Amino acid sequence: MTAPDHILTVDGLKVSYGTQVVLREVNLGVVRHEILAVIGPAQSGKTTLLRCLNRTIDLIQGARVDGAVALNGQCIRSGGTVEDLRRRIGLVAPLPVGLPLSIYDNVAFAPRCAGIRNQAELDHRVEQALRRAALWDEVKDRLGQLGTRLSGGQQQRLALARALSHRPQVLCLDEFSIAIDPVTTMRIEEILRELRSELTVVLVTNLLAQARRLSDRTLFLLAGEQVEVGPTAVLFGGGGTERTRAYVEGRFG
Repeated sequence: MTAPDHILTVDGLKVSYGTQVVLREVNLGVVRHEILAVIGPAQSGKTTLLRCLNRTIDLIQGARVDGAVALNGQCIRSGGTVEDLRRRIGLVAPLPVGLPLSIYDNVAFAPRCAGIRNQAELDHRVEQALRRAALWDEVKDRLGQLGTRLSGGQQQRLALARALSHRPQVLCLDEFSIAIDPVTTMRIEEILRELRSELTVVLVTNLLAQARRLSDRTLFLLAGEQVEVGPTAVLFGGGGTERTRAYVEGRFG
């Protein structure tokens, strides 16, 4: 894989919280328009890696980050603002956390923060994001209703719509299916497959079956160490290292 194919590059990434090292020497190139799954047992550093990609790690007191992350070849800590970075690299948390606003205003919040004031443009952004999150048909007649009154699955798709309203280049999802039903999970997986033509997805999941059916490549982390990264079909087909095989076969974790 040549460097121009990589939308994100991670070089020598190390993260510690005080004296606790949570990531050590992660080196990774994320290919444009791929779905990259990140797997590993609890406390492997999966969420920390996502936080490093869009610098929400900066919000954690005592976190120390060494190494480099680059988006389109540019270090994410030089040039531009952190707000601009987070518009280009969206992040959806495990549990949907709706803003105490209407459904419309939940989705319009980020475009407004980016300076968009034209009502027609805001309407277009909101409808487009809700359609891409497969939520429009369910809420189009009640956009003024509080987003927090939606069902859990709808709130998770609303969180996805909020992230998509940024029109990000990279979408990071952290255990998006942890609190939703299997039907909604499958709907979101279908959405992600469709979005792959427009953006890149980095997906943290504890569901190995989800990683297997959804991702192009898989990164395996174990106790903060990068064990390996490779084509999902290879790693889940017995072609990985012994530790990878043991994990995907359920012998530990």
